[in-house]
Amino acid sequence: MELLKNLPQMDMMRSEKMTSVQLIIPVESAHRAISYLGELGLLQFRDLNADKSPFQRIFVNQVKRCAEMSRKLRFFKDQIHKAGLSSSSLPIIQPDIDLERLEIQLANYEHELLEMNANSDQLQQTYNELLEFKMVLQKAGGFLVSSKSHEVIMEERELDENVFSHDYQDSVSLLDQEMQSGSSNPSGLRFISGIIIKSKMLLFERTLFRATRGNMFFNQADADEPILDPVEKTIFVVYFSGEHSRTKILKICEAFDANCYPVPEDLTKQRQITEEILSRLLDLETTLDAGIRHRNAALHSIGLHLLTWMTMVKREKAVFDTLNMLDFDVTKKCLVGEGWCPIFAKSQEALQRATYDSNSQVGIIFHVMEAVESPPTYIRTNRFTHAYQEIIDAYGVAKYQEANPTVFTVITFPFLFAVMFGDWGHGICLLFGALFLITHEKKLTSQKLGSFMEMLFGGRYVLLLMSIFSIYCGLIYNEFFSVPFHIFGASAYKCRDTSCSWRGSRSELPFLNSLKMKMSILFGVTQMNLGILLSYFNSVFFNNSLDIRYQFIPQMIFLNSLFGYLSLLIIIKWCTGSKADLYHVMIYMFLSPFDDLGENELFWGQKLLQIMLLVSAIVAVPWMLFPKPFILQKLHFKRFHGRSYNILEASETDMEDHEPDSARRHHVEEFNFSEVFVYQMIHSIEFVLGSVSNTASYLRLWALRYDNVIIRMVGIVVFAFATGFILLMMETLSAFLHALRLHWVEFQNKFYSGDGFKFKPFSFAGIADADDR
Repeated sequence: MELLKNLPQMDMMRSEKMTSVQLIIPVESAHRAISYLGELGLLQFRDLNADKSPFQRIFVNQVKRCAEMSRKLRFFKDQIHKAGLSSSSLPIIQPDIDLERLEIQLANYEHELLEMNANSDQLQQTYNELLEFKMVLQKAGGFLVSSKSHEVIMEERELDENVFSHDYQDSVSLLDQEMQSGSSNPSGLRFISGIIIKSKMLLFERTLFRATRGNMFFNQADADEPILDPVEKTIFVVYFSGEHSRTKILKICEAFDANCYPVPEDLTKQRQITEEILSRLLDLETTLDAGIRHRNAALHSIGLHLLTWMTMVKREKAVFDTLNMLDFDVTKKCLVGEGWCPIFAKSQEALQRATYDSNSQVGIIFHVMEAVESPPTYIRTNRFTHAYQEIIDAYGVAKYQEANPTVFTVITFPFLFAVMFGDWGHGICLLFGALFLITHEKKLTSQKLGSFMEMLFGGRYVLLLMSIFSIYCGLIYNEFFSVPFHIFGASAYKCRDTSCSWRGSRSELPFLNSLKMKMSILFGVTQMNLGILLSYFNSVFFNNSLDIRYQFIPQMIFLNSLFGYLSLLIIIKWCTGSKADLYHVMIYMFLSPFDDLGENELFWGQKLLQIMLLVSAIVAVPWMLFPKPFILQKLHFKRFHGRSYNILEASETDMEDHEPDSARRHHVEEFNFSEVFVYQMIHSIEFVLGSVSNTASYLRLWALRYDNVIIRMVGIVVFAFATGFILLMMETLSAFLHALRLHWVEFQNKFYSGDGFKFKPFSFAGIADADDR
């Protein structure tokens, strides 16, 4: 026992030791102190204002300002992205940030961009209207010429209401002026020309036909030139008669979002208007290009500092959010904070530096408090162990200072995966993928990957060990893309007859099934015993002798009396022959003077040993179930008997002299025997039933593989498809998920509570890469 206690501690075996601290920070150095602690990233603050809404906190205005600046920065980022530009500057971390100056600067940039966008949109709208007008003139003019040739309309007729009588260079909204033009020809045939979305054309034509009761003629043509619009448009001309029909048609055009443009019948006027429109389009193109260049120059200037500004604002918002978690003492003009930090953290040095840099006359008080609740769990990881730790944390975060399964999972997880995967050809494919991710680690770290690629990249070192173990197991199984590949010579179990091949023979499948089934049981019993053994080390670490006597010992007896005995028989029969058993070996090793015993005596001796092991397993069940709840009740009664009558309330004077944390009292909790007994019963039944089901789960490691000649004749393409998409993907996923189950359910439930909570310190480390919400 003393030897086990004196063993050196492993860094990953248990979480870091934590301490509960209290900070008393003067107001003038609060911002700088929190900033320095954020750079250190080793202190988790407790929210002392949890009962207050976000709008009741002290620094709510500063948080709102940061949120508004974040909105403006997101607007700049979207504008830069739409313009096809990029911001490639690195963030410049500064301890002091002039928030007001930055806020004014961002507001000016936003106002300038909004004004440029509004002018550009207005010019673009005018450009689109002129472009549509030009196409309507071209298409509708052709319709009119065709109509005249067929004498559909009279030569002397002219639609004065569809002609502009003012200078087009001063036109702002052509559609409004056309709608305001009156009709100088109250009788005769008229027409209205315009452009409409192509998908609305059929319904538009039907509506016009019904509204005019068929008294109209409709003509259409597709637009030849592309318009800066996401939809296709069609040019139309509607011929009608009467003012009443004109009013109806204009209302229908407005309802269908059709743009109407005036087209004169005179070809000379059409040419004049077209030339005038082309001149204006050229001027607008020049103006738009100049505006785009000016806008891109402004966006480029913003892009040079965008990443720096975004990082600065995120840091500031994080600092004020943390300050809102502190309690403000109005009388002493200081902020009081509480939290957790590892014992190795150099928080006091950061606080002393903050006091000095802020020229504060009062130092920051760093006070270690007595811990009341359980501390958070902080396990330091590196690039290699991070993915394995995430696998364990997905099941549940370790309780503070309990044994961490990651130490063993680093090896057992990829090995059990390989036992099921077991193909060195597929393992080489996985190895190439893992090496690609590892060699391009720096490049891929700085890129934004998809969800699937991000998962693969995060587990690159898991994939590396999985591939290496798969190659190892594949060589043992003699499997290369599901085809035997004899590297180490012929099999030791080959037939004596040279014309016979052991692989594919009648004896191969029963032999392999038996071998893999027994091997799976051995792996499972070994891993489950390791889990129970880790529960012993947990009990020793937490000085819990009851768990050792009434949990560890009966669990070891139960598991090994049944499945441990079975595993020993498997090993002994492999080593000594099929007729040997444990009792024969014991006789041979320890009872050699009695080797003249008959077969009858050996038979009954074996039965006696099996009965003793069965009785031990049966006795272990009540051993786990009954003693511990009664002992806990007795210990609780002895410890707290009469204490409730001796607790005296502290006077007001005493309360003023105590430190703030001295008011925290350890209240005597009531002992609920029924709750403890039910919990112990559930735990015992779960272990007993789980030992059987867990052992059966390991039988899934027993993977069958066949050697079918027909598969070889399918072809290279089908074989590559099956290998790449079925075996590599589906079989890898299947083996991965079952290896995950074996560790979560069959291994960790023997010792791992997983009811802790992760240490989440206030840190600037991940703020720069986090996306804005």
